[in-house]
Amino acid sequence: MDSANANRQLIDRLPTIAHQPEHLETLLDAVSFRERLLSEIKNAKSRIYLVALYLQDDEAGRSVLDALYEAKQVNPELDIKVLVDWHRAQRGLIGAEQSDGNAALYRAYAERYTHKIEVLGVPVRNREVFGVLHLKGFVFDDKVLYSGASLNDVYLAQHDRYRYDRYHVLTNKKLADTMADFIVNTLTADSAVNCLASPDRPNSKALKPSIREFRGQLQRASYRYDDEPIGEHQVGLTPMVGLGKRKNKLNRYICHLIASAHQELVICTPYFNPPRSVVREIRRALRRGVTVSIIVGDKTANDFYSPPEAPFKTISALPYLYEVNLRNFARRNEAAIAKRQLNIHIWKHDDNSFHLKGIWVDRQYMLLTGNNLNPRAWKLDLENAILIHDKHQRLEAQKQQEVDKILEHTRLVGSYKHIDKMEDYPLPVKRLLKRIKRVRADHLLNQIL
Repeated sequence: MDSANANRQLIDRLPTIAHQPEHLETLLDAVSFRERLLSEIKNAKSRIYLVALYLQDDEAGRSVLDALYEAKQVNPELDIKVLVDWHRAQRGLIGAEQSDGNAALYRAYAERYTHKIEVLGVPVRNREVFGVLHLKGFVFDDKVLYSGASLNDVYLAQHDRYRYDRYHVLTNKKLADTMADFIVNTLTADSAVNCLASPDRPNSKALKPSIREFRGQLQRASYRYDDEPIGEHQVGLTPMVGLGKRKNKLNRYICHLIASAHQELVICTPYFNPPRSVVREIRRALRRGVTVSIIVGDKTANDFYSPPEAPFKTISALPYLYEVNLRNFARRNEAAIAKRQLNIHIWKHDDNSFHLKGIWVDRQYMLLTGNNLNPRAWKLDLENAILIHDKHQRLEAQKQQEVDKILEHTRLVGSYKHIDKMEDYPLPVKRLLKRIKRVRADHLLNQIL
């Protein structure tokens, strides 16, 4: 346990923001998230900053823009900023026809109203495939609504389907100021970040030098706040940000967090494709005798899944690729599964999808993050997280309620043999995966998907 103690000391030395436990609220479903989001927009007095991968041109996305513009017309002094990925906003859905994407929607709204709202595109790399804005966190005055969700019909459960995520509301002025400061002074202040509602916005090619310089600045950036002592009746909050594989503080402390586990480790991820460093720390935790629970979505609960009877698209093979990874991991750790030291829970609920991510350690630490714990998050995307230090288990009941809710629609894997193998897959999927393996492209795909 010496190594676990050493890693715990590193975690405990992180600077923290003091937080009252009663000012952290866990929302348990996507409908509650949608209702709370719209309520916070309506009631905000001074600032609203929304940061997401995308705000979609669909019913839910338009309802968010409607609420934002209505709030702005009522209170023109209200500071509203929406930040989305620059490249993602200027294309249609994967497989759709060429279009101006969601940017056309933002421009249409700007033309309709007197008091405008800034919808800003943040380019993390020159091309979307090599990195996107994956920061999370909505700031409303002195509150932070933190979730891995983006803004569209399925994330907000607008109709009959939902994409399940985690949703937390933290009322804390210092945390809100810290995240707002990063948005204003690191993101919106840079020349690479431009308004997507503008008809004469620069194209990505013209921005290449600015984007390259911007990425370098993001790799050095961090949240700025003063360390506060944590009282016995408080919890601590450590917001972190990271980009790239070198000197990435977020990646490093996720590994320290896993490596600090003494008794219990719970990990959620929607795409089972963990970086080698994460797999290594999970194996070390098992060797230390830690009980490890991994919660992942079934392949049919993946947002890229399409049923076998639907026309086959290459992107539809992704959920199967993740399942191959999961089966291989389970096979290598079959002994730990047999003695119930490793618990693999697979989530499936009707035709809904699964997008949860996060880590719980020894009832003392909880990580809120949009990080998918995969090589893409580790190397390419701009990610953040809030690490909650709960030494005195002030949030234990709330944490357990959330975990129980997550596990409600899962099945426990009794053996790797209970996970489908490649021979069980539809023929087009099988052919593609075998071709990928034959040309040894599976490692490359795992690094960018």
